[in-house]
Amino acid sequence: MFTVKNLSKRTSPRIPFKKIKEHILGKRYSLSIVLCGDTLIQKLNTTYRKKNTPTNVLSFPLEKNEGELFLNLAYIKKESDKLRQNMNRHTAYLFIHGLLHLKGYAHSSTMKKEEEKLLRYFGYQTEK
Repeated sequence: MFTVKNLSKRTSPRIPFKKIKEHILGKRYSLSIVLCGDTLIQKLNTTYRKKNTPTNVLSFPLEKNEGELFLNLAYIKKESDKLRQNMNRHTAYLFIHGLLHLKGYAHSSTMKKEEEKLLRYFGYQTEK
């Protein structure tokens, strides 16, 4: 199963979410994506990470082959502008980042290399 639910006031980014998800996690992995804003993600971040602040992405593994990913489009837009980066590319990067967490990766140079490799694979050129 694969679903995308847009709870934000923004237009859904043009990202091949399903194609990227299947490449990284496989076709059998059940993923729910929630596109949201600051309020919801801050509540989740406070509850599950004890950080009372909004963030860009949160990943929640639910079972071995099931997870949920929250992307905060308002926060991602602000970050994109600050970094002078294309919002679709930055959203794709954060989506990949979240998927790699669901796959079991922790923040590391290995994860960073995998993110860059996947961005290139899906046509998002590395921005400096």
